Amino acid sequence: MSSDAPGRLVLASRESSLAMWQAEHVRDRLRGLYPDCELEILGLTTEGDRILDRPLAEIGGKGLFIKELEVALADGRADLAVHSMKDVPMQMPEGFAIGAVLVREDPRDAFVSNTYESLDALPSGARLGTSSLRRSAQLLARYPHLDVRPLRGNVNTRLRKLDEGEYEAIILAAAGLKRLGFADRIRQVVPPPHCLPAVGQGALAIEIRADRSDLVDALRPLNDPATALAVRCERAMAGRLAGSCRVPLAGYCEAIEGGRHELRARVAAPDGSEVLESVIVESISCEADADRVGLAAAEDLLGQGAARWLPLS
Repeated sequence: MSSDAPGRLVLASRESSLAMWQAEHVRDRLRGLYPDCELEILGLTTEGDRILDRPLAEIGGKGLFIKELEVALADGRADLAVHSMKDVPMQMPEGFAIGAVLVREDPRDAFVSNTYESLDALPSGARLGTSSLRRSAQLLARYPHLDVRPLRGNVNTRLRKLDEGEYEAIILAAAGLKRLGFADRIRQVVPPPHCLPAVGQGALAIEIRADRSDLVDALRPLNDPATALAVRCERAMAGRLAGSCRVPLAGYCEAIEGGRHELRARVAAPDGSEVLESVIVESISCEADADRVGLAAAEDLLGQGAARWLPLS
């Protein structure tokens, strides 16, 4: 361990099983890099975890999952916070920064059912549970005959509600199921053309205070440049469109042949009655490229009339 290596680090995390898996994963990666570093996880319950009887869009959005963690960073109880990137607001609060973005897991959504093998197999009126306005809008556009219902709670709670018969099927992030050892529950990985992922889905972000330049250096080995650029592109698009869980917005950037990237972005009417899409194929080799492509997709969607569904000032 070099003389610049950290001596002690406290990682703030939500206390859900998935959040703790993510924090433990980052802790273990750091332990491999800095074996003499004392590492501790500070588990916290966020407002988003406490309010489970209403959709996220009604209670203030995904930022509710990270506010308490940022307080712990600000007051010095924690050095870094581990998040699902899709839970990180598009505009970082002043004084905070993303220190690293880890390599992305499967970004797609997963169809889980004890009876049906795929979305296409669901009969008319089947109850389909999801926590996401993004998912419900896209799925209603493609499957208007389904009864899409809100579904809150951690992964285990959502699976239990399915097993108890409250739903015929549910949609969850494939990454979360795989990370928690539930890959065998996935009946179908939903093709992105059917339901485009959330911005940042499948990626882990490490948040730090903006004044902790020492942590930027320490976390650099964990940062995956390819994932970071792809996610930055998606977030540039969503940031221009005031993206949040209150908006049925989706975006996914991936590397394709010839060293190019494809950014696919969507904004939909909340009831699924209309879906707008932008697809841009460009080379992305730096942060400026990622921002440029993301903003181009946003302007394309605005040109198609997306503003009528967005909380733009």
